[in-house]
Amino acid sequence: MLILHPNRLNLLPSNISRQTIFSNSSSLHVSVTLSSSIRQKKFVLVIPKAKRSELNRRTQKLKEEIIDIEAEVDEDDSDDEDEEFSSSRKQFRGREEEKDYDRDPEFAEILGGCFDEPEKAQARVEERIRQKRNKILQPKTGNATPMLVTFNKFDFSSSYLWFEFYNAPLPNDISLICDTIRSWHIVGRLGGCNSMNMQLSQASLDKRPSYDPIQGANVTPTTFYNIGDFEVQENLGRIWMDIGTSEPLLLDILINALTQISSDYVGIKQLVFGGSEFENWKENLTSDVAGCSVHKI
Repeated sequence: MLILHPNRLNLLPSNISRQTIFSNSSSLHVSVTLSSSIRQKKFVLVIPKAKRSELNRRTQKLKEEIIDIEAEVDEDDSDDEDEEFSSSRKQFRGREEEKDYDRDPEFAEILGGCFDEPEKAQARVEERIRQKRNKILQPKTGNATPMLVTFNKFDFSSSYLWFEFYNAPLPNDISLICDTIRSWHIVGRLGGCNSMNMQLSQASLDKRPSYDPIQGANVTPTTFYNIGDFEVQENLGRIWMDIGTSEPLLLDILINALTQISSDYVGIKQLVFGGSEFENWKENLTSDVAGCSVHKI
């Protein structure tokens, strides 16, 4: 039981709240709540009338006991938080390890023995690579012969771009060609292919690169006006385009991309800019005819 004089309750620390429960002529019952950052502890104090000196001594002793209790509560709460954090961290680390092992237990076993037997682990890695070589290294499906590029009455404002493939392109090949042309059109439409503003490519490599935004903003803008659908008939393809401004850089960028595609993915025998007719192309054929298809850009 803790005893305090009723006139000395204001000596309690500020973090202690009190509430009078009931009183009589001989004593005063007070509810005292000790608050901490985590939890609260409540005490009931019975305070009789006594001498001033005795009450002062008991009040001081009570204050010291309350401070000690508060320190113990804070320490316990801090220990609980540390234990919870440590436990959650272990659980998170455990989930990561389980995920890695579940993904490839064979590789995890190799890594587990690399410190004890490094030569054996290296041999197992090399054997694993030999067994899965076909999945790791994909052979090129294009053609090593360089793609032929020609121009036939090409007009930047309205012309066809003709494709001649070595074989009829597969759906994946057509999708790759369409994605490439679509990206090229977007960059051109945003003015990204402007040969009048090539500050970095024309700068000296010996100096630190710098860019003048005022010069870049004042050059004549370029744009890509319009583009049609990609049409395919057997091993031939075409697409209509209206570049608008005479910007050869746009053509260089497309030729570079298609050259790489021809070498690595789908062989392109030749690329022809301009002309209204090409090889065995037939007009007015629909996608219902075998070997014919139309693809949106």
